[in-house]
Amino acid sequence: MAGGPLSKQKTITMKAAVIHQFGETPRYENFADPIPHTENDVVMSVKAASIKNIDRSQANGSHYDRYKNLPAVVGTDGVGMLPDGTRIYAFRAGGTLAEKTLVRQGAYVLLPEGIDDVTAAALPNPGLSAWFSLYHRAGLKLGETVLINGATGTTGKMAVQLAKYFGAGKVIVTGRNSDVLATLPELGADTVISLVQSDADLQAALKAEQKKTPFDVIIDYTWGYPAEILLGILTGNDLHADAHRTRYVSVGEMAGPTIQLSSATLRSAAIELYGVGGGSISKEVMQKVPTEILPQLFDLVVSGKLKVETEAVALKDVERAWKQGETNGKRLVIVP
Repeated sequence: MAGGPLSKQKTITMKAAVIHQFGETPRYENFADPIPHTENDVVMSVKAASIKNIDRSQANGSHYDRYKNLPAVVGTDGVGMLPDGTRIYAFRAGGTLAEKTLVRQGAYVLLPEGIDDVTAAALPNPGLSAWFSLYHRAGLKLGETVLINGATGTTGKMAVQLAKYFGAGKVIVTGRNSDVLATLPELGADTVISLVQSDADLQAALKAEQKKTPFDVIIDYTWGYPAEILLGILTGNDLHADAHRTRYVSVGEMAGPTIQLSSATLRSAAIELYGVGGGSISKEVMQKVPTEILPQLFDLVVSGKLKVETEAVALKDVERAWKQGETNGKRLVIVP
């Protein structure tokens, strides 16, 4: 799906973001047009494709589903047009940071009117992650208190909005980017806590919120040291205290891949630890992605109930965009 080396049988007619070895920055180059291998393959003209963590990990070779052949075109999903003019979001495509790619019949969702290509390309990855975390892993219930740790990224901002959509009574957010933190109340955050303060002040702020409304759900995008502080806040110190169930969902590791976790934390509080990523979502839920969840996410954007900030970059500038990374919670989207 991601293409392959140039050959005499293939005509070079498209531009693409190409890597020749793992770990290098994709370059804007000529690449062979994709050719359907079966009757179920169809060529899609790409209109927009976002740059995500999975794209980066595949390109650097660290992902378990890394490219089998090099050179390869990067990208895992995107928005485009089928030969008959149908506008789609392809969720099982490869090599989408290009002018064209192959998609399989049925491995896409029809896009509604009212959503532009760039937004449609940016939405699915953070939207699905936040949806899975809140609804399927945490099982968020009406009126519950949600704390989103590290909420200033694209997915964190999505989680703020979906928490309110699913009926959270209170949404508390933390983060390091003060400019983005200041905008989160507009998306539904009730309380904002900066991670850029002393441990003592951060602990005091978290304890104060925990005392007001105990945390029912924690969606954590940082892991590392901030997670240790949070779990420390949840650690009990009273044998006779009433248990309060807290579902802690780890989604990212911006602050580090490991933590130190005391046995006392798990024994003294009703903490349930979960994760969201490949392999953590049931087959039954995944089957609902193209038929129910993605259509709902697209409709929420069309109706104005969900927002995703984007930065569109021309395909020819992919090398600069790749090095730049996301800024202020805006999802980078490549436009051929």
